[in-house]
Amino acid sequence: MGIQKLETSVIVIGAGPAGAGTSFFLSKFGIPHIVIEKALFPRDKVCGDACSGKAAVVIERANPEWLQEMLGDPGKFLPSNGLVFGAPNGRTMAIPINTDKRNGAPPNFIVPRLVFDNFLFEKMSSSFCTVLQEADVTNIIRNEGRVEVRMTRKGQDYLVNAPIVIGADGDKSIVKKHLLSGHAVSKTTSVGLRAYYKGVEDMHSDNFIELHFLPEIMPGYLWIFPLPGGMANVGVGSMSDSIRKKKVNLREQMLYAIKHNPSLAPRFANARLIGDIKGYGLPLFEGEKPVSGANFMLTGDAASLIDPFSGEGIGNAMYSGMIAAGAAKKALEKNNYSASYLKEVYDDFLYTCVGPELRRSAKIQQLCKYPWLFNLVVNKANKSATLRKTLTAAFSDTDLQEELSNPLFYLKMLFNR
Repeated sequence: MGIQKLETSVIVIGAGPAGAGTSFFLSKFGIPHIVIEKALFPRDKVCGDACSGKAAVVIERANPEWLQEMLGDPGKFLPSNGLVFGAPNGRTMAIPINTDKRNGAPPNFIVPRLVFDNFLFEKMSSSFCTVLQEADVTNIIRNEGRVEVRMTRKGQDYLVNAPIVIGADGDKSIVKKHLLSGHAVSKTTSVGLRAYYKGVEDMHSDNFIELHFLPEIMPGYLWIFPLPGGMANVGVGSMSDSIRKKKVNLREQMLYAIKHNPSLAPRFANARLIGDIKGYGLPLFEGEKPVSGANFMLTGDAASLIDPFSGEGIGNAMYSGMIAAGAAKKALEKNNYSASYLKEVYDDFLYTCVGPELRRSAKIQQLCKYPWLFNLVVNKANKSATLRKTLTAAFSDTDLQEELSNPLFYLKMLFNR
């Protein structure tokens, strides 16, 4: 068989949340596009399964009925209205998140990626979108001001041609590898393990997600996220350089903490591990880097947009896809696919939207190196209603988030007894 040639306005590589967010808005703008996906949906993705409010915002902007469909199905999409922080000394602090600015939508929701990604995948269907699953991209080149993507699918070779390609293909992005010169795919900055347990006790009545900063895992944390049906997503995340330096076996650390940590062990006494413990890389945000160039843009994990503190990346993946679709619309209208123009309409706008929050999270993440600081904050918060109110407000107020990233905030707390 010869090579089958296809032409379109935009090529999107990857059909996960970043690719879906991109496709939703390309279709909304009436832009023909081809989505290339290596897997066959439904497919699982190793993840913490918690989604920030940004994901709900993107879904609602794409189609308000989709968000209502999600909220109306708590058997699959579990709303979560806050967080529980566990300090190294075992004390905990519950922080509700203000929902006033979210039109009644929960600030977070928790759903297995097998379910969520397939929900998004099915919503991509439109007269403007062609999806090619089980496709392996073999090469990407620029040719006469356009992009050519070579791929194989079910024994057939393809050449897909478009003026723009959008990489929504994860931290080992082939788009990044082939088109972003000088910024080759690097080692993953953080590593996570995910497991599913049934029967974990003492979960929060309002489905708060839990982050436990245990001495045996810092810098990093163990999470417990409630799921429908009495299930829980349990995992750990830690910095890759710390794991390599200390020669840590993260799986052994996680299981040891679950079995022996005084705060956690009683809650897991009757819990059962369902399936295997699986690992994955987390390309955390490390500062503003180029996420576009001539004829291409990077979204989601390919652009290293995972929150450095919470480890959540789905919201930013979908949000970056929405922004990339808007940038593609402008580029097509101007017939301008140059690196300088895409930087202006994509990179600059993206970092204006999500950069301040990611920079603050990066500062707060650095504080994870100091167990005594977490003990201080939780101890003080359990004694001070004013501090609890401040911390609660900080998760809805960007000015207060800036304050939390300032070391002086903790010095004041230390000396204010």
